[in-house]
Amino acid sequence: MKFLDQAKIYIRSGDGGAGCLSFRREKFIEFGGPDGGDGGRGGDVVIECVGGLNTLIDYRFQQHFKAKTGVHGMGQNRSGARGADAVLKVPAGTQVLDEDEETLIADLTEIGQRVTLARGGNGGFGNAHFKTSTNQAPRRVNPGQEGQERTIWLRLKLIADAGLIGLPNAGKSTFLATVSAARPKIADYPFTTLHPQLGVVACDGREFVLADIPGLIEGAHEGIGLGDRFLGHVERCRVLLHLVDANTEHAGKAYKTVRRELEAYGHGLAEKHEIVALSKIDCVDAETLKQQAMRLKRAAKRTPLRLSAATNDGLTEALRAILKEIDAANAEIAAPKQAAAWAP
Repeated sequence: MKFLDQAKIYIRSGDGGAGCLSFRREKFIEFGGPDGGDGGRGGDVVIECVGGLNTLIDYRFQQHFKAKTGVHGMGQNRSGARGADAVLKVPAGTQVLDEDEETLIADLTEIGQRVTLARGGNGGFGNAHFKTSTNQAPRRVNPGQEGQERTIWLRLKLIADAGLIGLPNAGKSTFLATVSAARPKIADYPFTTLHPQLGVVACDGREFVLADIPGLIEGAHEGIGLGDRFLGHVERCRVLLHLVDANTEHAGKAYKTVRRELEAYGHGLAEKHEIVALSKIDCVDAETLKQQAMRLKRAAKRTPLRLSAATNDGLTEALRAILKEIDAANAEIAAPKQAAAWAP
């Protein structure tokens, strides 16, 4: 299944049914009077967050969604049925934006969450509605109201507890494949990963979701390489694991390159909890490893972890560090809520 994280669609709610113009005509009833029923309400356009989806590929080949029109009113005071809703099913983490791609309409983060995007038109009144003591045979009816129409954007931001960042070929996909059941494409050339990957990682009896995004290069915020469009998928992550290839020319410069792109992108990525690790340590000798670790320590202002997904060295320590930072980030989020709850 292909990965699609953005789609532009057109939606329209159903028109209301028209009211009915009818009079009661039965034998032995001289003055039957009006008996036209009201029209039914048009269907709504509803977006629903469901499980089992992790892409917007369903909206690649169908971009128009219309709810059903309400049934017209009928004689014998029969009201029309309500039109069927059009339900758009999307994965958790989907944002609904207006046509300007800036105005946020809804942010669906929990399974079962539903939001009405366009309400159906009201049904029109039949002539029985207008009967009065002075107008006992009205010939007036109302047409149903028109539905609402709009163009919206769907944008998916994957929900994960931790995210992998780094330059291309830093070992992110190999790390994800080693610690989880995910099977991303792995090769010895840059930009092997062309779209984000998710994996569930188990460590010390606990589980968390890890996201791998395509590598960043200098100038990614200007569209160079694959650009920074996939950074939106780590906006919801609590922790970032920054992998730096030990076999690179200068580990410190490689680290700073990615940090500059995070700062240029914004949206709070540069302020997230970060774990720095030197990857592929099995590919260099001890002296080079020591030199690269010192360079990375000076650039990141912290002691980096050392790991190798190929030999499983340092993986457990890295996973435990991620869990520790996830707990710390969750505590920071929960603290203001608890303070507000206890406030008089």
